[in-house]
Amino acid sequence: MIKKALLFLLMANVANMAMATTPQELLKGYEAQSGISSPTRGEKLFITKHGKEWSCASCHENHPIRDTKHPVTGKVIKPLSPNTNPARFSDQAKVEKWFKRNCNDVLGRECFVQEKADVLSWLITVK
Repeated sequence: MIKKALLFLLMANVANMAMATTPQELLKGYEAQSGISSPTRGEKLFITKHGKEWSCASCHENHPIRDTKHPVTGKVIKPLSPNTNPARFSDQAKVEKWFKRNCNDVLGRECFVQEKADVLSWLITVK
């Protein structure tokens, strides 16, 4: 019975996250799964080089508030901060797609939910 109740709560949180349309709603969904986020940890994860010798800042700059260019492809990357680019973190499917791709590039694995929460909580503060 307890397992069913926990499964129901987890699925409800995932369903709520899937409907999220704002960065704050996405963050609440991540925090429901992982615990309280930390903007400090998020910033550290963002600017630190990891296993594949990349950091998030390699493409998005340390302060991601303006257009940048991908260092390999030269493709323009719109600002990552949702305060500068309101389209960011407004589509949960896109958010998951890009977290999966970029975390693999930077960390050599998918991000943990806590890491997503931490990075997003920091990005929400960047102006």
